Amino acid sequence: MIGAGVFAAFGPAARAAGNGLVLGLVLALLVAYCNATSSAQLAALYPEAGGTYAYGRKRLGAFWGFVAGSGFVIGKLASCAAMALTFGSYAAPGLARPLAITAVLVLTAVNILGVTKTVLVTKILVSCVLAALAVVVGAVWFGGAADPARLVSLEGVTAYGVLQSAGLLFFAFAGYARLAILGEEVIAPERTIPRAIPLALGIVFVVYAAVGVSALAGAGAAALAAAPAPLVAAVEAGELAWLSPAVRVGAIFASLGALLSLVVGVSRTIFAMAANRDLPGFFAAVHPRYRVPHRAEIAVGVIVAAVAAVADIRSAIGWSSFAVLVYYAITNAAAWTLRPDERRWPRALAGLGLFGCLVLAFMLPLVSVVGGAVLLALGAVAFFVRRRS
Repeated sequence: MIGAGVFAAFGPAARAAGNGLVLGLVLALLVAYCNATSSAQLAALYPEAGGTYAYGRKRLGAFWGFVAGSGFVIGKLASCAAMALTFGSYAAPGLARPLAITAVLVLTAVNILGVTKTVLVTKILVSCVLAALAVVVGAVWFGGAADPARLVSLEGVTAYGVLQSAGLLFFAFAGYARLAILGEEVIAPERTIPRAIPLALGIVFVVYAAVGVSALAGAGAAALAAAPAPLVAAVEAGELAWLSPAVRVGAIFASLGALLSLVVGVSRTIFAMAANRDLPGFFAAVHPRYRVPHRAEIAVGVIVAAVAAVADIRSAIGWSSFAVLVYYAITNAAAWTLRPDERRWPRALAGLGLFGCLVLAFMLPLVSVVGGAVLLALGAVAFFVRRRS
């Protein structure tokens, strides 16, 4: 979860809600927690590849499984593009697009070779990112930029803006379901997954809250909204601006690390959908040597590189949030159908998560809602045409 989102999402959220983004962060956490409990329960019952694509098929029917799979693929392709563009923007703003495209193609090749993030590499990446975020917090409060008065002003804050910011900030929480999607590759999934997801979510919220409050206090909502690199803007507002390169390095590590694992997740969902004939069987192939779904991964790399060539970070975040919120709405609907003996959390959390996902999805910017809805509708049409044929 601690990836490109924390470095990119605060800017669009500040534009939507101003200081109300703090409330948006809390709402995003509540929805994410409901989603996490639903995902954990389902993953414990069905520790297999595909995530909600598999759960939807088993609990709600083939169509809803397909919609979930489509939402995940669309949303995560947009997420990949956002992460690649975040990498380019922080590494060299003048070369953001070429660097983003290069990163996507290189990491796709790395994944095809079967090289993924090990536990050791993950620890190193997270340590670097946390160190960079600590620099943000420290530079703001010890560099003379912090003004607590910026946190209490609610001028221009509206309920619509807060809800929209929650939908945008939800992008930064996405990631806990990766355990469910890779369920077949997790040791003791029935024990590991239900414990890991809520614990990780709680840790990440504490980190995000500290960073978000510090960024607002240091630079103000207007500066965050206008900055291509919001956390760098917060650091450079004070006397410790010379620390900003450390934040850029942290963003580079975060975005590349998240992109590496996300390509794995979305390609596995495409592989699972192809194996069930919801997508062309061409993508169900596994490389005979490297034992990875290489055709699915190549398709992901090509599409993400194309999106990164034409989209901006804010558009990519909006599209990703809409599609992924629809995905989690189906997760919660599937969890709602669980019997009492299959539950680990109250059924009401699944209902609250379903409601929250739908509200936040349709509170996003209109272009994100329309674009995401059109893509999902086209996928639904393709599903029925394929079933008829």
